[in-house]
Amino acid sequence: MVLNEQQLDEFEQRGVILLERALDEAELSPLRAQLQDWVDESRQHDGPFGAMLDGRPRFDVEPGHSAARPALRRVASPEEVSPVFRDLLYRGPLLDAAADLLGGDVRFHHAKLNCKLPGSGTRVAWHQDFPFDPLSNDDSITVMLYLDDVDGDLGPPRVVPGSHRGPLYSLRQNGIFTGAVDAAVAADCERAALECVGPAGTLCLMHTRCLHASSANRAQRARTLFIASLYAADAVPLAPVAVPSRLHGQLLRGRDRGRVRAVPLQVEMPEVPEGASFFAQQAKQGNA
Repeated sequence: MVLNEQQLDEFEQRGVILLERALDEAELSPLRAQLQDWVDESRQHDGPFGAMLDGRPRFDVEPGHSAARPALRRVASPEEVSPVFRDLLYRGPLLDAAADLLGGDVRFHHAKLNCKLPGSGTRVAWHQDFPFDPLSNDDSITVMLYLDDVDGDLGPPRVVPGSHRGPLYSLRQNGIFTGAVDAAVAADCERAALECVGPAGTLCLMHTRCLHASSANRAQRARTLFIASLYAADAVPLAPVAVPSRLHGQLLRGRDRGRVRAVPLQVEMPEVPEGASFFAQQAKQGNA
């Protein structure tokens, strides 16, 4: 096991733990080089580009993107097009820690690279990941790898500790799927939020029921997270995958025990975004 009893207890109580410097500079360097290649490629485009399995753009850019000021904000399923990101899923501390939390048998749901380049205006409104990717049980985690030092000026993840034990909130406002909770819930989240800051190489492991958000990058440094969604092998996805991947459902660790585990829960069905990412969904109500 990678995690000790104290860390396991902390995750049980708070729904989030940080493992600082889980990856070193030698391991981060090829990931950053790949990202820089994609940023350079984005300069040749004036909007989202590339293609995922379902034909939607793989590379998303925020409004105002240009060759002079690139604003790449999302790479969907980077593991499909980059061996260095794919390797993160099969070996090393990311998978080891996830396996400790999920009981040893782990499947891959999806992954993405979220970028906040210097001066980026992108923010993420309060939400839970589980309603985006509902499963027959809620043993699922979001693992965030910090490619950069992340402090309060860079728009770090902000989490409400213990919210994984609370209700699942609607991500629909006035009948529209916005991918965000309503204003009253968001206000409560602001009062209880914990900033998840840490040096480059940090892993933030968060239960998918945790309420979380992030603000805009106010610094002249980049903030990039590799985000992987992993789940217990005996869970079954209940909705279409918004970030499709050829690896979806693949067993990463342990074995398939030939059973499905279901627990009582009620969750609204999500909507797959029409464009490159959910940022446009959140923007429908002025949330992003």
